Amino acid sequence: MKKRKSQQHWTWIIIITFFILGFLDIRFGILGFICMGAPIYHALRGEGKVHCSKYCPRGSFLGKFLARISMQRPLPAYLRTRKAKNIILTVMITVFSFSMLHTGFEFNKMAFALFRFMGMSFIIGIIMGVFFKPRTWCQVCPMGHGAGLITEYQKNNEMKLKDIKTTAKTS
Repeated sequence: MKKRKSQQHWTWIIIITFFILGFLDIRFGILGFICMGAPIYHALRGEGKVHCSKYCPRGSFLGKFLARISMQRPLPAYLRTRKAKNIILTVMITVFSFSMLHTGFEFNKMAFALFRFMGMSFIIGIIMGVFFKPRTWCQVCPMGHGAGLITEYQKNNEMKLKDIKTTAKTS
């Protein structure tokens, strides 16, 4: 995989711009799909969680602006478990799905639901960053965890494919 330079020093501007545009015109809330889709896109391309470590605007904001006010405590161990991350991912997908269904797939309502969803997770990330380390949200981020699950699935399938090829050659 090609080494990528981190853009974390400036990508926080993207999330601030998203919220400003959303406040000015709610239709810009639909851009939340890009924020949620980017980590999945990178993972599906076989790039793992590169989005989280190099590009994520939310992580960039949390790291840049919460460092001075954060209590710098580690996240409790139970929240770092796979089970906890799966629960958070499931809850977020469920809430998001019901929000989208409730909109009747009307553009403005979908944009508002996305804006609200992004805003709530942003606020939760800020609260977690103040009470724990600045980028604590990144440890439980549903999109990052989903990207990690995709990467894990891809690696397992690659290993199974290699085993099949090895078995076929020896037979």
